[in-house]
Amino acid sequence: MLIPLRHENMKGRRWPVITFTLIGLNILFFLLTHGPISDEQPHRAEVRLHLILLAASHPELQPSNDAATFVERVKKSVGENWEQLASSKRAASDAWEAQIRSTPDPAELQQEMDKLSQEFQDLEQSSILDRYAFIPARPHALSYLTANFLHSGWMHLIGNMWFLWLAGFILEDTWGRLIYSVFYLVAGAAALQFYAWCAHGSFTPLVGASGAVAALMGAFLVRFPKLKIEMLTWVLFYRVRFKAPAYWLLPLWLAAEFFYGTALGSSSPVAHWAHVGGFVFGMVGAFVIRQSGLEQKASEAIEFKIGWTSDPDIIRATEAIEQDQLDDAAAILRRHLADKPASLDALTLQQQVHWRRNDRPSYLQATIALCQFQLKTEDFEGAWRSFEEYTNGGGDKLPAATWLEIARHLESQGNLDRAVSEYDRLAATHPTEKPALLALLAAGRLCLKKLNKPEAALDFYKRAHLSPIPHLDWESNIQFGIAEAEKIVAGPVAGVSR
Repeated sequence: MLIPLRHENMKGRRWPVITFTLIGLNILFFLLTHGPISDEQPHRAEVRLHLILLAASHPELQPSNDAATFVERVKKSVGENWEQLASSKRAASDAWEAQIRSTPDPAELQQEMDKLSQEFQDLEQSSILDRYAFIPARPHALSYLTANFLHSGWMHLIGNMWFLWLAGFILEDTWGRLIYSVFYLVAGAAALQFYAWCAHGSFTPLVGASGAVAALMGAFLVRFPKLKIEMLTWVLFYRVRFKAPAYWLLPLWLAAEFFYGTALGSSSPVAHWAHVGGFVFGMVGAFVIRQSGLEQKASEAIEFKIGWTSDPDIIRATEAIEQDQLDDAAAILRRHLADKPASLDALTLQQQVHWRRNDRPSYLQATIALCQFQLKTEDFEGAWRSFEEYTNGGGDKLPAATWLEIARHLESQGNLDRAVSEYDRLAATHPTEKPALLALLAAGRLCLKKLNKPEAALDFYKRAHLSPIPHLDWESNIQFGIAEAEKIVAGPVAGVSR
């Protein structure tokens, strides 16, 4: 199994509001509907099964109009298998069918048919799946929208939302919020319609955002074919991470969906043809949006709203990145930063360039520079994201002063356990620098006063006492901390009589 972790362009010009909204709506609707859908599914399936079995074994009975339409479509879809359903030689599927077979009275059988027809109609009016899921055999207009916001389970939801995030936010940043919103909703409907063409007689409810998300993946391929995607997989029992360009990974995924759709058809629990249809729609849609000039106009409007720099160096570097001329982009940004070291745009682009060049040391140094700039401008959330990117990229020796500020930010946000962990790592990594001593004192204070961990506090204060860093000014604080921690640690023992 291949799991995408990230791609080379994980930063946009502004917050991806629409992507966040879509993810939030999907989660909200899942929380509201998952329980009721789980409760109604067994009864819904049972009513339909009994209706089909009774109609097959007793074709003389008269169901209601809606039930009769349902039965007729099922009959056409199963073809020759309909006779097997009608056969009394087949083993009864449940106790209900066994009882029906032993009922010779036509009036009683018609009464049962009337009852099932009524239940069928009631469920169609009240069932979430019948009202809001997409059913290829009888689609209705609203389901082309609502089915995209329903999911069958947590893993179904999480998988779709992760792919939505990876492909969606960069397209929102490229196209703008209006084009992106319209594209997503139309793509979802198009994917469902494509599935309906491939499984036109199916009564299986189709739910999930995967068709729309597949369209985003198709658009991603057209718009960013050379962008590398970091993947995670397992070979035997070993975890393997690698990067590959979109033009290699995404067509492979499409080919797999086409194969499964051809081999399994509508019998698969996964709507492979919806994925194929969505992906193709996304490719065509992205090509049209770009060739029509809508993308350029949207980008210009975004830049005007947010005041995105018009510095010629930044423009040339961005164009070089889009054309995969990474060495040229790196040279432009290096010269630009030599003249203007406080350029957030250049620092951000420089980090992206080194990531795409797979130059890990340079990427880590660029991430440090970006983090330090964000701390200087009090963009603490941005600094925290850069710190996470640094550690996720394999960095383990952030400059001591920068690391100390990050840990203090964590402490100010109430994330005390993580703050103590970072203070500890800082002190172990830079034992001879002054921030290491301050980190040990901060960790000891938090463990003693906030986290009720006197043993850990005692260890931190003792390490501060033994630190090679001159700490005469702090010695009284250290000794006080040691004494307080020892008093708490030894407290329960002191009260025991001997």
